[in-house]
Amino acid sequence: MAEIKDPENTILIELKTGTVTIELLPDIAPKHAERMKELAREGAYDGVIFHRVIEGFMAQTGDVEHGKDGGDIRRAGTGGSDKPDLPAEFSGIPHDRGTLGAARSSNPNSANSQFFINFTDNHFLNRQYTVYGRVISGMEHVDQIVRGEPPANPDKMISVKVAADA
Repeated sequence: MAEIKDPENTILIELKTGTVTIELLPDIAPKHAERMKELAREGAYDGVIFHRVIEGFMAQTGDVEHGKDGGDIRRAGTGGSDKPDLPAEFSGIPHDRGTLGAARSSNPNSANSQFFINFTDNHFLNRQYTVYGRVISGMEHVDQIVRGEPPANPDKMISVKVAADA
């Protein structure tokens, strides 16, 4: 278990194999970090599937509109939340293994609730997708997420909490 320096800016994602601890980067991407905490506190991410998981690339989740039980999971990846889209917060932070990136459409200012965790260094994404967190423990659980676009039996985030509230 990682040492949590700032519980207010730390996210705990419970997967079937264990807990993934993510340190948010509010100094780098304040709007994205705030949105993740807001949706986590609402329980919006609980039960949301990983709808796009590509070996050697990344695991994507966070479609709170379509990606959970009761939603249209066949459309997972096409929705967001009921909140407005976020402006891009691109930075010099590289898309290294374990970083959290904001998923978006071709419009740089279209990130909303979806995010991805990089399985490997994906520097071709640098300055094109907002990096707003990094896995500080539990990357072995991310590595075990079922692959597919979408996976036949997708894994899901059992719960997502702000460490300060846990």
